[in-house]
Amino acid sequence: MGVWKKGEQMRYRVWSCLIILLLACFLLSCSRPQQPSQPLTAPRLTNNPSWDVIVTNDHPLFSFFNASGGAGKRVYSIEIDTAKDFDSPDLIRYDGVPEGNAYVTSRLASTGLLHDAQRAALKDKSRYYWRVRACDESGNEGPWAMSRFFVDTASDDAFMGLIRVPVEEVRVSSGFNAKNIVDLDDPGQATFWQSTPPGSDTQWVSFDLGKRWTVSRLWMLSAIDGSDGWLTDFVWQRSEDGKGWVDIPGTSVNGNDTFRNILGFDAVSTRYLRLLIRKWHGYAAQINAVAIYSPGTPPVPEAPGGKYVLLVGDQQNGYTFTELAEFVEGAGLGLKTLTVPHYEVSLRMIEGLKNKPVAIILSGNNVSYENIPMFEFNGVYEIIRSSDIPILGICCGHQQLAMAYGYTFAHSMGWEDISAMEAPRARTEITIRKDDPIFRGVPDPFRAAEIHGWAVANLADKYDLLADSSYVQAIKSKDRMIYGEQFHGEIKVPDNQGTPYLVNFLKMSLERPEK
Repeated sequence: MGVWKKGEQMRYRVWSCLIILLLACFLLSCSRPQQPSQPLTAPRLTNNPSWDVIVTNDHPLFSFFNASGGAGKRVYSIEIDTAKDFDSPDLIRYDGVPEGNAYVTSRLASTGLLHDAQRAALKDKSRYYWRVRACDESGNEGPWAMSRFFVDTASDDAFMGLIRVPVEEVRVSSGFNAKNIVDLDDPGQATFWQSTPPGSDTQWVSFDLGKRWTVSRLWMLSAIDGSDGWLTDFVWQRSEDGKGWVDIPGTSVNGNDTFRNILGFDAVSTRYLRLLIRKWHGYAAQINAVAIYSPGTPPVPEAPGGKYVLLVGDQQNGYTFTELAEFVEGAGLGLKTLTVPHYEVSLRMIEGLKNKPVAIILSGNNVSYENIPMFEFNGVYEIIRSSDIPILGICCGHQQLAMAYGYTFAHSMGWEDISAMEAPRARTEITIRKDDPIFRGVPDPFRAAEIHGWAVANLADKYDLLADSSYVQAIKSKDRMIYGEQFHGEIKVPDNQGTPYLVNFLKMSLERPEK
């Protein structure tokens, strides 16, 4: 071994110190939480259950749009409570919930919420609050996002016992587009009436029903994209002549903080109604839609002779989103059709038909559920849960099969699959998971026409999964002839490989022994 010179010794010491310093810095950086390039954001809770919806299952599914930012993978903490401060004995908490996909995360409540009888005894226990926040791999926590909902597991048990009241004329105190208030078939309920700002201290909207009606329920929708325009203080009034107005007991609301209101009250008989708006959020009052209801049962429709399919029109004008009737009647099976709006369908109506249909098809829709009166689907749920007639749900109808056992069992996907308008090879590839006669002539995997932004998110134990892509595509009841298809077999586009699914359902319904 040679003898070091002084310069070499000095360089050695310097390099040794540098190496030790770099090692210390590395160890220190490992011991500290990794700082994200972008801070964690709050998840968006405009999915299901969204603000003030009515949950119909004691074990709901909580779905939300993912947070962004953070370091590495994200997980979520969810809290549900009857107290706004999340500090009551009812608190339910789920930690470490993994992110679902690139858009949406869901968590099924494994602990049941309070039952209706318990809520009635404790008072005000039907309202729940829920909040979610994200946490990344380094332990960084994002801000909470909070929402609320109501629980009423009996609210969808039976047909609503109501009839939609038609409106002959709408008049407003100011602003334009009064007709937007009653255009319930407006896609997405996106159009609206807005008062002229700054306006007077009050605004009003009057409705001429054309004749005297008995009215007992009002459904209101306002400003679906934010609180600006929400009605704060208001009351409904009635009139004998459209000039002198009297308040309707049970319809006065003060301090309103929601965009969706359902007002039930003792029935009143009137031709004229008026919504008197005393205060609102923002610079102008806004109303997207109003539906008026009278107690009663719609008449049983006249059924066609021979063999036919009952089409339940889930679009808000009571018809179907695509050419479903044309497809069924043109399938070469000798079938006729009868289309009935979803808000007029019930078990009583089915039983009252002189000629029973060979099958029932629940059609698609064109609006998110939080923007429509969901109690209008109660008659559809009755049929799904109890009817022995073969049922096929398409798109919205497919989702209704799951929602009959819990409103939250369908959710927004966070993106829209509109591959019906794309080239065949660009469509979603669907994999068959369980063999079934309904797939005769359908390749595996197959591609089909899609037009939707919602999907089944949780299957009740009543169903088997038949096919899926990145979401549920086809289901079947375990004990009755009920099928669902998220895709549209009826849409006439090139190479729609889902069409045989629908045709096979019609053939199987015709081949089914009569009871």
